[in-house]
Amino acid sequence: MQMLYLEVAEEGKRSAPAKRGLLRYNSPLAQVFLTGLVCFCCCGMFNALSGLGGAGQLDHTVADDANTSLYACFTVFGILGVAANNILGPRTTLLLGALTYPLYDASFLYYNHRRSVGFPIAAGAILGAGCGFLWAAQGAIITAYPPPNRRGTYISLFLCLYNLGGVFGGLFPFSFNYHRGSEAASVNDGTYIAYMAFMLLGAALTLLILPPSKIVRDDGSKVAGVAYSSPATEGAEIIKLFGNWKMLLVLPAVWDSNFFYTYQFNNVNGVLFTLRTKGLNNVFYWGARMIGSAASGYFLDFGFTSRRKRGLVGIALAATLSTVIWGGGLANQLRYKDGKWDDLIDFKDGRRYAGPFLLFFSYGLLDAMFQSLIYWIIGALTDDSQVLSRYCGFYNAVQSAGAAVAWQVDRHKAPLISQLIVNWVLMTVSYPLLALLVFLAVKDEDSSVSLDEQGGQDVVCTN
Repeated sequence: MQMLYLEVAEEGKRSAPAKRGLLRYNSPLAQVFLTGLVCFCCCGMFNALSGLGGAGQLDHTVADDANTSLYACFTVFGILGVAANNILGPRTTLLLGALTYPLYDASFLYYNHRRSVGFPIAAGAILGAGCGFLWAAQGAIITAYPPPNRRGTYISLFLCLYNLGGVFGGLFPFSFNYHRGSEAASVNDGTYIAYMAFMLLGAALTLLILPPSKIVRDDGSKVAGVAYSSPATEGAEIIKLFGNWKMLLVLPAVWDSNFFYTYQFNNVNGVLFTLRTKGLNNVFYWGARMIGSAASGYFLDFGFTSRRKRGLVGIALAATLSTVIWGGGLANQLRYKDGKWDDLIDFKDGRRYAGPFLLFFSYGLLDAMFQSLIYWIIGALTDDSQVLSRYCGFYNAVQSAGAAVAWQVDRHKAPLISQLIVNWVLMTVSYPLLALLVFLAVKDEDSSVSLDEQGGQDVVCTN
């Protein structure tokens, strides 16, 4: 799942330089690293579970309904989580959010035995609220705690840990279901228990998070405070953005940024492969996202002197890659128009496995490039922190709403060809609109100086 969040850190009075060291508990590095570990354990395991298709179940219906309730609630609590973090502080807010992840996982363990859909759907709704809490606290920590000139580095560290969770989590279904035959339909209890154990560990790690007032940077400066707006004010301002021409140009891309997961996870990885191979594919999917995010971020920051040119070239490259990958996806989808694939593919099948595997890996690469591009463009629209925070709230609401719709599209058994074409069209339509937005709204005046060097704000994205 994805999230954008932004906070404003006010610089405290500078005192004597703090004692340096990687293990200094109250350093921004240690706290960002701990936050990354929390998301490695909770969000990373959730991503690995979702990537199996149907949350590891043969019948995707229950996971479709659970994810619909999840993202519907996330649409609302993505904004309300800011208020929770303001009142409760990052440690408690992060803890409350993290505790909802093992509950969601436990609901599918329960479903393995009882076949009751009520628990997964309710757990999905609770997780949607928890996600709003967790990502609000996470955003405050990784933007407010680091020094301005190192914020980008700390964000990169967090994203590495976050995506690594999906890579590591893919090993559980691969190893725990390795010796089960191709007739195995759903992952075994051990897979769900392993995910739950890591999610509980992530919740426990939140107790080590310190409040902003106790953070001391290496130069001796402190985080004096974090600026918040009331949920009512922010909600009203975010609604107004639906009439903002800049946000209307980015809307199709934001809607699609979580929309395609349903098709890729449920109807590619979830349909074509044996149970153990689904887990192995997950390892490479989330690994591809790490590679794509790093490559895209580097190019968009340093590819050309002109910031506008970097954006336009980045859009052209992503559009070209998108056409190739979705074209390959169409060729693959035409082989099972009815959504049924009886002779499941195993990773030991050699050439038969190579093509579908490369396609799924490429979907992960494209996902990272597409989302990194959206994040970069939104961050380049303005340096005003208040405006950016509202752009982020708009992003959260639209992205989560798109995901909720996508899970219901699959729930109602829409033809897979139609699902693929809708995803392809949404992404293709997004590119000229993004290019127009970059051409009209992204300025080059400060392109030679990064936001970090200006002491400006960063758009924080997790994915």
